[in-house]
Amino acid sequence: MRRGFFLSFEGLDGSGKTTQIRKLTAQLESRGHKVTVVRQPGGTRIGDRIRQILLDSRTDGLAPLAELGLMFSDRAQAIAEVILPALGAGQIVICDRYTDSTEAYQGGGRQLGSKVILQLHELMCGGLQPDLTILLMPDFAKSLHRARRRNERNARAGNDEGRFEQEAEDFYRRVYEKYREIALRDTGRVAVIEGDDGIEDVHHQILRIVEDRLR
Repeated sequence: MRRGFFLSFEGLDGSGKTTQIRKLTAQLESRGHKVTVVRQPGGTRIGDRIRQILLDSRTDGLAPLAELGLMFSDRAQAIAEVILPALGAGQIVICDRYTDSTEAYQGGGRQLGSKVILQLHELMCGGLQPDLTILLMPDFAKSLHRARRRNERNARAGNDEGRFEQEAEDFYRRVYEKYREIALRDTGRVAVIEGDDGIEDVHHQILRIVEDRLR
């Protein structure tokens, strides 16, 4: 059986990833594709427990390297349990965040640098990279505002995942710039969608890119 297609979505929280993944998945499934969607951190029983530690705003004192190790432990589990089996079955795998997020948030935001992230990626992930990465880069301030507002709503509803949104703007500036650095380095894999076009416009841009790669 032909190997499936591995697609990741990247960007700051509030960039619209979740909405665009949902719309793309529906479109692909309507065309007869089998699609598996997984989020990181999370997406497995073990990964969801790791996600709770990493994203809960009550988690304090977590050292940057410990945070990094948890991110890769989650990813290794998702690869073994979800991603590789789905690719082996010929499916399209859509991953909401992957190693680019770790390089941006821990390498850039936490200032651990890219080298250690890329080394751990080779060790923990076997070097597995997406066939295509969609990087959403809307206006920085608007993305951050949307993410913080959403997490405030979620916290009031009892789903507190706002630990990263407590970080200062300088942290997010470093994340944002690291994403740009990744995109410039990996032009063959990373497709950047800039600006604040409407949801449908962005969806159609993504669909054109994905259709071209699938062909």
